[in-house]
Amino acid sequence: MISEIKFRKATQDDSDKIWKILQQAIERRRLDNSQQWQNGYPNPETVHSDIEKQIGYVLEENDNVVVYSAVILNDEPAYENIEGKWLSDGDFNVVNRLAVSDEVAGKGYATEIFRRIEDLSRQNGIFSVKVDTNFDNAAMLHILKKLDYTYCGEVYLAGGERKAFEKLL
Repeated sequence: MISEIKFRKATQDDSDKIWKILQQAIERRRLDNSQQWQNGYPNPETVHSDIEKQIGYVLEENDNVVVYSAVILNDEPAYENIEGKWLSDGDFNVVNRLAVSDEVAGKGYATEIFRRIEDLSRQNGIFSVKVDTNFDNAAMLHILKKLDYTYCGEVYLAGGERKAFEKLL
């Protein structure tokens, strides 16, 4: 069967599934000995808020939500104080809280949602995507390298140092 993959804004009907996917990702980070997401964030309130603000997006395969990410225009205060230098100073989208369900982990779905977010950005006249991740999140660091994101320096979020990346589209 050929699967159909859709990229769309998340709705409140998706929130339980999104939270389940985030919990799976939180556990994968823990098993990878990563410190990322081990302090009660993200949580169900984060998901609800993302959906309410219309910044939550999902990839669904055959009507089953399998990936979640927040996409935020120009709004990450921590990015103003980078130890390093961004590639650009214009409008940008931030990719936050990207999580892949266990059922599709390791099968290229994180790469696919990044491609869809990049397409969405271009369609809206945004030619920069910024993202940060923990120094010990090997899976995300691998994806960012594969997709030609440029390491720009360090930012500080939630009490921790994070590696910051940018891709010009």
